[in-house]
Amino acid sequence: MAATSESAADATTRRKAGRHRGEGQWAVGHHTPLNGNEQFKKDDDGLNVRTRIETIYSKAGFDSIDPNDLRGRMRWWGLYTQRKPGIDGGKTAILAPEELDDRYFMLRVRIDGGRLTTGQLRVIGEVSQEFARGTADLTDRQNVQYHWIRIEDVPEIWRRLEAVGLSTTEACGDTPRVILGSPVAGIAEDEIIDGTPAIDEIHRRFIGNKDFSNLPRKFKSAVSGSPLLDVVHEINDVAFVGVDHPEHGPGFDLWVGGGLSTNPRIGVRLGAWVPLEEVPDVYGGVIGIFRDYGYRRLRNRARLKFLLADWGPEKFRRVLEEEYLRRPLLDGPAPAAPVEQWRDHVGVHRQKDGAFYVGFAPRVGRVDGTLLVKVAALAEAHGSGRLRTTAEQKMLVLDVPEEHVESLVAGLEALDLRVSPSPFRRGTMACTGIEFCKLAIVETKGRGQSLIDELERRMPDFDQPVTININGCPNACARIQVADIGLKGQLVVDDAGNQVEGFQVHLGGALGLEAGFGRKVRGLKVTSAELPDYVERVLTRFAEQREDGERFATWAARATQEDLS
Repeated sequence: MAATSESAADATTRRKAGRHRGEGQWAVGHHTPLNGNEQFKKDDDGLNVRTRIETIYSKAGFDSIDPNDLRGRMRWWGLYTQRKPGIDGGKTAILAPEELDDRYFMLRVRIDGGRLTTGQLRVIGEVSQEFARGTADLTDRQNVQYHWIRIEDVPEIWRRLEAVGLSTTEACGDTPRVILGSPVAGIAEDEIIDGTPAIDEIHRRFIGNKDFSNLPRKFKSAVSGSPLLDVVHEINDVAFVGVDHPEHGPGFDLWVGGGLSTNPRIGVRLGAWVPLEEVPDVYGGVIGIFRDYGYRRLRNRARLKFLLADWGPEKFRRVLEEEYLRRPLLDGPAPAAPVEQWRDHVGVHRQKDGAFYVGFAPRVGRVDGTLLVKVAALAEAHGSGRLRTTAEQKMLVLDVPEEHVESLVAGLEALDLRVSPSPFRRGTMACTGIEFCKLAIVETKGRGQSLIDELERRMPDFDQPVTININGCPNACARIQVADIGLKGQLVVDDAGNQVEGFQVHLGGALGLEAGFGRKVRGLKVTSAELPDYVERVLTRFAEQREDGERFATWAARATQEDLS
């Protein structure tokens, strides 16, 4: 009997080991590439492609680019081929990559912590004007994205950006992406702790480091000491959220395993309190777990959230402490619920030093190089030369003396950059969409802009916070599942039986300490043409039925399907 039991145990062990090797986890000895992406990363580190761009591709042109560089390694330097114009959404999932590729690129500038100087913003604007046909969108990851970039111009663009301390290093790819930070780090009156030193040290240690440049998939991170919880910490792979420990003082609460896309998951607390000086070490431990234990077999199961779902937070913390940090973490409290209805820092706010910061809202992050150069000039004339981008496609001018606030606000408003925007302009975000994105099915930026205009015209007295997030495909770059009204682009059939652009609707999603995903109303799909009517109808019902102080997400959770249709 003993021998039989031992054999059964051995067989179980072998099955488990085989299953884990089948996921391509390096930590259990499986280094054989299990898909094309893992193969090209093994063949050559993505960071090495820069030399080929500078010495070969930029001189010989687009046709000289190796396909594994073109659709793979070039992402390590922020470059994606953009969508060829004129291809409708019905062909997105049908055509081969080379049929979707244009001969131009999207180029992403990473802005860690959202921190910019006026000199940097001016260069971003000038590069846009000279090399990107004026494009320069603000993203919901605090970055700036260009379009229409020619490979021939990339070395000169890098030279100009890097001359002012900016970079595109690992802005895309299976890498540690931009580190989100509170837009008001170091200046807010209510700040718990300034996470800026941790962001700088993480950047110094890990960005461009070949020990961490081959991850199973993208790795998203955030550090914020603001009580407003202003870096969407729940949907990052790792996040550090400011808390005040009753014994040890200000530090950070550790969250891991968040993410959206087609399998959304809210991150979980590990129950650990991390002092400021230890944040980079803990970040290194978490990204090390992802590199070593992350799943590399299937791309759609390669994010950290899948490993966490299988392990659970207790095992994850144990592995982090025992194998990577080699010491226990201190237990700590959860962050307090934010009291503000908006967490985007738009408006005029006093800083802890007595000066003011001024946050303003473009429409769905859509700006251009000429506009950014003008913003840089305004900020230089009215502040100290510091600006910040936000995780909501907004921007802030810092350090404005009280006597200069009115003039700055007037200057921004003259550029159609609203400091006191309507709830619709303030709360609407959109991803890149079919205009440039090869994954998109529908148009988004223009749709979002026109929706804002229509709602402002139709509902001028509506004054409740509401987020409307518009995405061109199921991948949720615009965070549709956690918006009050999330709109996922797809092709739908209109009343005349024609296939047209439209949206699946998610209602009542939220971030914060009551984070959750929006509900889908059975059978509800809205054509793009019907979108203003639909949103107006739902918001009117909310305004009529809401209880005192009730937010849209709470109302949507209790509303009938008829009210939401």
